[in-house]
Amino acid sequence: GGLEVHPVLKGCVENEIIPGSGIAAGKFWKDLETLLREFTPKNFALLKKRDSIQAQIDAYLLERKGKEWDAGAYTSFLANIGYIVPEGPEFKVDTQNVDAEISSIAGPQLVVPVDKARFALNAANARWGSLLDAFYGTDAGPPQTKGLEKGSSYNPARGAEVFKISHKFLDDFFPMTEGAKYNDVAEFKLSGSSLQMVLKNKKTVGLADSNQFVGFNKNGSSLSNVLLKHNNLHVDIQIDRSSPVGSTHAAGVKDIFVEAAVTAIADFEDSVAAVDAEDKSIIYRNWTGLMKGTLADKFKKGGKEVSRVLNQDKSFVSAASGKEFILPGRVVFLVRNVGLHMMTDAVKFAETGQMVPEGLLDLMITALASFHDVSDAAKSKSFFNSRTGSVYIVKPKQHGPEEVQFTVDTFARAEELLGIPRNTLKIGIMDEERRTSVNLKECIRPAKSRCIFINTGFMDRTGDEFHTSFYGDAFLPRAGVKKAPWLQAYEDWNVDTGIETGLLGVAQIGKGMWAAPDSMADMLKTKGAHPKSGANCAWVPSPTAATLHAIHYHETFVQDVQQKLAAGGHRSKLSDILLPPFMGATKLSAAEIQQELDNNAQGILGYVSRWVGLGIGCSKVPDIHDVGLMEDRATLRISSQHVANWLYHGVVSREQVLATFEKMAKIVDRQNGNTAGYNSMAPDYNNNEFRAALEMVFNGIDAPNGLTEWTLTKYRRAEKARQNGSRL
Repeated sequence: GGLEVHPVLKGCVENEIIPGSGIAAGKFWKDLETLLREFTPKNFALLKKRDSIQAQIDAYLLERKGKEWDAGAYTSFLANIGYIVPEGPEFKVDTQNVDAEISSIAGPQLVVPVDKARFALNAANARWGSLLDAFYGTDAGPPQTKGLEKGSSYNPARGAEVFKISHKFLDDFFPMTEGAKYNDVAEFKLSGSSLQMVLKNKKTVGLADSNQFVGFNKNGSSLSNVLLKHNNLHVDIQIDRSSPVGSTHAAGVKDIFVEAAVTAIADFEDSVAAVDAEDKSIIYRNWTGLMKGTLADKFKKGGKEVSRVLNQDKSFVSAASGKEFILPGRVVFLVRNVGLHMMTDAVKFAETGQMVPEGLLDLMITALASFHDVSDAAKSKSFFNSRTGSVYIVKPKQHGPEEVQFTVDTFARAEELLGIPRNTLKIGIMDEERRTSVNLKECIRPAKSRCIFINTGFMDRTGDEFHTSFYGDAFLPRAGVKKAPWLQAYEDWNVDTGIETGLLGVAQIGKGMWAAPDSMADMLKTKGAHPKSGANCAWVPSPTAATLHAIHYHETFVQDVQQKLAAGGHRSKLSDILLPPFMGATKLSAAEIQQELDNNAQGILGYVSRWVGLGIGCSKVPDIHDVGLMEDRATLRISSQHVANWLYHGVVSREQVLATFEKMAKIVDRQNGNTAGYNSMAPDYNNNEFRAALEMVFNGIDAPNGLTEWTLTKYRRAEKARQNGSRL
C-alpha cells in the first residue's frame, strides 16, 4: 500500500506476531495505513498547539520577570489561553471488565524495560516473592555483623535472625489466639477445616481471625503449604522439614512467599533505548511473548547458563470447600506506549518519506499482539494476562484533555479496524505534565469508559514544570524543589481527583518510583507513605523491592484510606499547583551552586553515557557518591532543564558548565571502568555520549517541553552507525 515498512519490522510482524492472531498480514498493514492517514495530521496539530501555548507562557513570564508573583493573574492568564479548561459537570468512570489486580487489589507495581526479555520475565514472575530472601539478601534484614554475614551459601545463624523478622510480620498481620507468637510455633496442622499451630510448649492455638486461613496443600499427612490472606493479598507459608532451610526451623518452614507485585508496566518508553526498527522489533517481539505466554530467555549467571520462563499458576485446596482453586503465578501487565511527540522511520509514508507517529504504531502492534491473550482463539491457552479480556495501555506525556480525547479516539478506531470489541483497549493516564495535572478531571472525562489508571511522577512532572516556567526565574536547587508547595498539592490533587471521578474499585491511583534498589531498609521506613496517601499502587525498582513494599499494603488497607479521603473533599488548591519553585530571594553560596551543578552534570553524563553508548535505557547508575540509583529519561529531563535554566538566568556560566562536565566525565569514566563496551569521554570530550549531554543543556531552552528523547535518539543512532563501521 502507501506505507514503506522497514524489512526487519515487517518480518517481525508477519512472522512472529500475526501467526495465530486471526488477522491477515495484508489487512493489518491496510488498517495501520488507515489509522496513520486519519490521525497523523491531528497528532501534528496537537504538537503545534503545545508549542503555541508554551510561546504564550514564555512571553507572559518574560514580561513580568522581576515583578512580584501574582497567582490570581497567572491563573486567569492560563485560562484565557486555553491552558486551563472549564470544568464540566460531575461524572463517574464506568470502565467495565477490569481485572481485580487493577480494580481492587492494592499492591506494588513494577516498571520494566521490555526490550530485555530477562527483565520482563523477572517482572512477570514477581507476583510472588520470598520474604526470607528479601530480608536475607538486603539491608532490610539483620546487620551483617560477625557471624551474620550473607556469605556464599546459606548461613543458618543469619537465617535464624531473618526468621525472627519474618515471624514478626506474621505476628502483626496474622495474629494467633492467646497472644501466641510464630517464633514459638513447632507445627502447623489441620483440624477439620481449621488451621492450628502447636507451640513448643505443646499448647495448641489458632488464628485470631480464622477467616484468614484460605487454603493449603499437603504432602502425605503433613501440611506443605499454608495459605493466608490479609487486605486482599495472600501469604504462602511453605513447609518442608527435609530442606536445608526447613530443617533449621522448629515448624519446618522453608520459606514464606508473599503476594508482591500484582501488576507491572511493560515499558516501550522512558526505560528503553529504542531508536530504529531493529530496536522496536525486539520490544514488540517480547511483548508478544508475554501475551502468548511463551517468552523465555537464556543468560549467563555466576558462570552458568540459566534458563528463565514464565511461572505457572499456583494451586491450593480451599479451606472452606475442600476443592482445588488457582491463584495467578504472574503479574497482570499494563503496557506503556510512547507519547504523541515521538516519530519513527520504522514506518514511513511511501509518497513523501515522512516518518509516522511512533505512538500510533505502538498502539496497533500492541493491540495486534494482545489478540494472543484476549481473542476467542486464546481462551484455550494456559497462560493469561487479562482474565477479563482487556488490554491495558498506559499513555505518557499527554498535555491536557484534548490530547487524551485524541488517544481515546485512536483506541476506538483501532478497535474498529481490527475487529476488537469496543472499550477492550483501556487507558492509563500518566499525570506527569502540568497541563494534565491542572485539568485532570477533564482529562479523565473523555476516558470515562476506558480509564484504569492515573498516577503521579515527580521526575517528569518537575521536568515539565522547569520548562513551562523556564523564563520566570532561576529554580531552587532540586532538594528545595521537593519541599516547595506545588509538589504536595500535585500529589494530593491527583488522589482526590481520582476519588472524585469514581476510580475507587475500578482503577489504580499510583505513586512514583523508589529509585535506590540497594536501600531497602530506607524504603521500608518511608514508602509506606504511598498507600497511606490513598494510592493503591506505587512503583518499585525490583522484584525484591516489590516483596518488601508489599508489607506496606498489609500495614494500610488502602480502600479504607480512600473512603476517608472521599468524605473529606479536595485537600489542595489549584493556585498551589501553579506556583513555580523559583529561587526568588533565596541566596546560594558559590559552593552550593557548584555542588548542585556537579550533581546535575554527573547524573546527566552517567545516564547518557549508557543510553547513547550502550543502548541501555534504564539501569542502576552510580550517583556522585557512588550510590546506585535506577535512572530513566525522567531524571535526565530534570537535570538538563535545571542546568539550562541556571545558565540562562546567570546562576552559572557557560565556561563553568563546560569545566564541570569535563570534571564529572572523569568520575563517570571511573565508575564505568569495568563496564563492557563503555566509551570513555575523557580526555577528548568529543564522543557521541559527551556531545549529547552538552546539547541537552545548551539547547535545553529550545527543546519542546524540555524532553530529551530527540537528542538521545540522534546520538544513539550516530553511535550505532559508528560501531557498525559507517562513515556517517
